[in-house]
Amino acid sequence: MKLNDLRPADGAHTPKTRVGRGIAAGKGKTAGRGTKGQKSRAGSAIPPWFEGGQTPLHVRIPKLRGFRNITRIEYEVVNVGRISAAVEVGRLPEAEPGGSAPVTVTADLLRAAGLVRKLDRPLKILGQGEVTRPLFVVADAFTRSAKEKIEAAGGTAQVLEVPAGPLEALGVEPAPADG
Repeated sequence: MKLNDLRPADGAHTPKTRVGRGIAAGKGKTAGRGTKGQKSRAGSAIPPWFEGGQTPLHVRIPKLRGFRNITRIEYEVVNVGRISAAVEVGRLPEAEPGGSAPVTVTADLLRAAGLVRKLDRPLKILGQGEVTRPLFVVADAFTRSAKEKIEAAGGTAQVLEVPAGPLEALGVEPAPADG
């Protein structure tokens, strides 16, 4: 075999099809575009999102529906059952192991135990699950059922006080909300 004998494999190289070069060429007249219509014309470019003149999807979908409450507070939530289970397993530090003193629970301790992801949100305790030991829980908010379960087990639910706003600090009462 010599260099001048080298050829590409059969079918590896096909010549470029020259369209619109007469009837005998096989791709003459309409040049493989069919007859008439937008796609047969020169310079036609239909965008992928075009739906043939029907009302497009981005127009059919309604805009800005619903209500967005700008005063909504996003809480970091944890259930009392998960707190109680973490105390039983030993993931939360106790004052005295096996003692009757309430176990202190704060957002920092819950973060260290892996029950809370972020500390930049206020903490809310929810009431799902059972409380088996007395707990001293400090949080920004409690559900009624969570507070009842903590107190039924002999613990305390302490709500963190929200600092006064600029008007309340000056002794000015805010205007009542119209309703």
